[in-house]
Amino acid sequence: MKLIFLALAMTMGVAMANAKDVKVTSPDGRVVVTISDNGGRVTYSATLDGKDMLVNSALGLKTNIGDFTRQLTITACEEKKVDHAYQMTRTKASSAHYVANQAVVTLVNADGYRMDLTMNVSDRDIAYRYSLPRGKDNNPKCAVIYSEASSFNFPQHTTTFICPQSKTMAGWERTKPSYEEEYKADAPMTDKSAFGEGYTLPCLYHVGNDGWVLVGETGVGSNYAASHLSDYDPQTGYTITFPNPTELNGMGSQYAAIPLPGNTPWRTITLGSTLQPIVETTIPYDLVEPLYQPSINYKPGRYTWSWLVWQDSSINYDDQTKFIDLSAEMGFEYCLVDNWWDTQIGRERIEELSRYAQSKGVRLMLWYSSNGYWNDAPQGPRDCMNTAYARHREMKWMKDNNIAGIKVDFFGSDKQEMMKLYEDILVDANQYGLQVVFHGCTIPRGWERMYPNYVASEALLASENIRFSEYHAKQEGFQLTMHPFSRNALGAADWGGVIMNRHMSQDNKSGHPRYSSDIFELASAIVIQTSVNCVAMCPNNLDEMEDFQLEFLTKLPTTWDETRYIDGYPTRYAVLARRTGNDWYVAGLNGTDKPMTLNLNLPMLAGKTANLYIDNPRKKGEIVPTSVMKPIKVGKDGMAKVTIQPMGGMIIK
Repeated sequence: MKLIFLALAMTMGVAMANAKDVKVTSPDGRVVVTISDNGGRVTYSATLDGKDMLVNSALGLKTNIGDFTRQLTITACEEKKVDHAYQMTRTKASSAHYVANQAVVTLVNADGYRMDLTMNVSDRDIAYRYSLPRGKDNNPKCAVIYSEASSFNFPQHTTTFICPQSKTMAGWERTKPSYEEEYKADAPMTDKSAFGEGYTLPCLYHVGNDGWVLVGETGVGSNYAASHLSDYDPQTGYTITFPNPTELNGMGSQYAAIPLPGNTPWRTITLGSTLQPIVETTIPYDLVEPLYQPSINYKPGRYTWSWLVWQDSSINYDDQTKFIDLSAEMGFEYCLVDNWWDTQIGRERIEELSRYAQSKGVRLMLWYSSNGYWNDAPQGPRDCMNTAYARHREMKWMKDNNIAGIKVDFFGSDKQEMMKLYEDILVDANQYGLQVVFHGCTIPRGWERMYPNYVASEALLASENIRFSEYHAKQEGFQLTMHPFSRNALGAADWGGVIMNRHMSQDNKSGHPRYSSDIFELASAIVIQTSVNCVAMCPNNLDEMEDFQLEFLTKLPTTWDETRYIDGYPTRYAVLARRTGNDWYVAGLNGTDKPMTLNLNLPMLAGKTANLYIDNPRKKGEIVPTSVMKPIKVGKDGMAKVTIQPMGGMIIK
């Protein structure tokens, strides 16, 4: 029997190397994962082209029905080939084809209890999850997961691009964790996290000259707690960590609970010799299915947003009509009315404002607090999203007034109870035809596919910080050349604005300047992906911007059929190509303070003449350099040479 199994398994890329090991190989043979039960502790390791990308990393769960972290034995392995294709409308690609070799490894602990490990290996991704069956007498029918041993252990020469998890119930009005901390670039693994709480997913690792690894998770809704990674341990690497008990004001469990039989979410690992697989991966969506059907055909598009530059005082009827008019002038679909609208405008006048917007071909999106008992954020509307009866009352009112969507803010926890609130808001909103954006929130985990009315999450140090602080204005290039390789690679990111004001103030004269160029801002709308994208221009920009810049924004696409990595290095520069229909947009950002000349390989434009949007060198005394649109001829070999100015951008289309 063992010989028969070995022969079958090897044809599918799965093999029992010996009594203790299972090997799973990618369809192209380049990725090999080895699962071992040496000494009763199950581990896995991974190689790419024969080079170590992950060294012995732990597997297992501690639960209330058994300890599956030690005294484990591999007793069986069942293999399968996974092959499925699907269509999407809200991510980096409109279609995907997922092919992987799968091994379902049966593990038995010292008490004879069983746990299954499912390991999928595709040409660029590894994914695994655990499954617990019911017992012999059909009990128990549920389990509490106390912790996971799941870890990610890298070769010692690895450096990191990771963001620290914040303290809980800290920061402004006790709203943290809000997943808005600062990345460090190329840091050694031995660096301690800034707040002693580990690191927020996703986490990017540079395994020297051997390649890159991106760690994430997918398939987390009300079914589990969301996770982050621990600080580095030289023996075990980085370990999956559950929420801090003090999150949610100490209410709710830091553990996870599942029905039996049941599965944990998927842990995902994307790896490549270059950054191409990282940028192009669809693994968050490959492993999940839609949880419900959309109630309407949700429309992607662009929105204006007064609050970013004009702030709280702009949340009044007259100022909002100005931004509605701006959306109408630009051909944008939406206008977002931010916090305090319930008191500074009032519900009756919001109804009137919505009618005015519709007369201009624009629909409103409205801001809400998630609130309950988990933070002290004062902004209203409050007490509208935290209970089912309040949501249905509020969402019916929005549907009656043709509101297009909601932005819900201030969550601050990854506990399973809070993950259920995210899901409940999405499910209820779908009943009333509402799209949903989350802020002050955790990362999405396959949500674009799971919840068809989900748009995007913030979950990064977003554009508002450019308004708040000159320090962060200077960091914009660093941030926006980080996210394509990490945060935005695994989920839509509501960065919050193509910013066209040259000063971060309503009068566009006072306050600190914007340090990025105009073309940088335009290119950011392509580099950072979300299906309902914020263009945070102000009414005065209509008279200040070049005609070719305005025309670009009027035609700005927000959904893509294909995404390709062209060039880049996290926190320094990023060049991506995205296709919508037959049209390619190649966009690049230079996040450094020096010009950057790049030779770009653009086979999709080989031999063609395209438009190049580019900055001129900054002259002395200029706040923002001038820019130009001019023709560029791409060589028959697909090569094009461009120079991107410091904190500048470029677009080829």
